[in-house]
Amino acid sequence: MENIENIANTYSQIQKKMCRILESADGEGKFNSIPWKKEIGAGDSLLLENGQIIEKGAVNFSFVKGKFSPKMEQLLGEKADEYAATGISSILHPVNPWVPIIHMNVRYFALNNGISWFGGGIDLTPHIIQPEDAISFHRTLKEICDRYDARFYPDYKKWADNYYFLPHRNETRGVSGIFFDRLKPVEQNSFEDLLNFTIDLANAYPEIYAGYMRKYGSKTYSEREKEWQNLRRGRYVEFNLIYDRGTKFGLESGGNTESILASLPTDASWKTNYVPEPGGFEEKTLRLLKKDIDWVNYIK
Repeated sequence: MENIENIANTYSQIQKKMCRILESADGEGKFNSIPWKKEIGAGDSLLLENGQIIEKGAVNFSFVKGKFSPKMEQLLGEKADEYAATGISSILHPVNPWVPIIHMNVRYFALNNGISWFGGGIDLTPHIIQPEDAISFHRTLKEICDRYDARFYPDYKKWADNYYFLPHRNETRGVSGIFFDRLKPVEQNSFEDLLNFTIDLANAYPEIYAGYMRKYGSKTYSEREKEWQNLRRGRYVEFNLIYDRGTKFGLESGGNTESILASLPTDASWKTNYVPEPGGFEEKTLRLLKKDIDWVNYIK
């Protein structure tokens, strides 16, 4: 657990850099700092609401330590007395339905039994899927992964397909991305490599999203498209409250509730037995919410 203070400091600096880039791309919204402190540690929730492009966004940093409870042992499958964890978690919900939702988190977790690991992920959830955006997103992730290990992208993309999935709907949350956990140093991947991998992902995140903000932020949209956005946000809520591991662990560990639930959109809606119009953008999007799509080599 001796490296964690340095890692926490690095992540904290990246958090602030992320917000500067996103504020510049929004052109109007500003992230407000809401620092918090509890017995287990502290953090800073940087929140943006009612921006020009970002309706609600959060870039959260935390550094916590505490007793490793029986419930945590059950969730993580490890035995220890104490833990320490630090990381960045961010989610952005846009005003315009043509701009996608995006999520990213990187984290380092250490136990006092000598076991520690990196985890994280990044995924894209378009309300209206544009294949060219999914292609460029996945190619960017593959390029970052390939800097460290050619196995990372195929392994972590498959993991994301299975993780960012709503089994009760039989659909993926979006166009996937990468997801990884329990990433530990091995002969071909040093501790420094794994740390730098998480840093590269975190630094790429705001740049990727700024591109979508510039592309779609001022695009006109209809009431029908706005209604569809709220239905897709409803699916997002279902995933985060039922399946998301970070939500479960954050609440169990006594983290800051407002920061944990900042991932939820301002508005969302549900329709009973909804059936999309044949041939419409809604039906086309639903057809692409599937596992195992090879977006890197996808042909439109």
